[in-house]
Amino acid sequence: MQIIFEDKDLEELITTGRNSKYKKYTRNGKFVRALATAYNYLRLSERASDLRSISFLHYEQLSGTNGMSSIRVVNGMVERIVFREYEGGIRITVLDLDDTHYGNKK
Repeated sequence: MQIIFEDKDLEELITTGRNSKYKKYTRNGKFVRALATAYNYLRLSERASDLRSISFLHYEQLSGTNGMSSIRVVNGMVERIVFREYEGGIRITVLDLDDTHYGNKK
């Protein structure tokens, strides 16, 4: 699947494991590795709906957001990759890394 990043800082974090905007995440090696794994599942999927079969990602379409979906990065943490799906499921635009999912007040 083609992935286009709207947040270049997030792209840098995923590809290199380092970024000044996401400094709190770069200190957590487990999180950075899990983020890269989640990204690889996104990249290798033919359609976003294929992510449903990978249970630990907890893929969900977000209601009331006009085509936005999310996947979990690490089990036991609230951080999720939020992205927008386009027709045919062939292009995903990654919007951001969300740590307020489910009303978390970090």
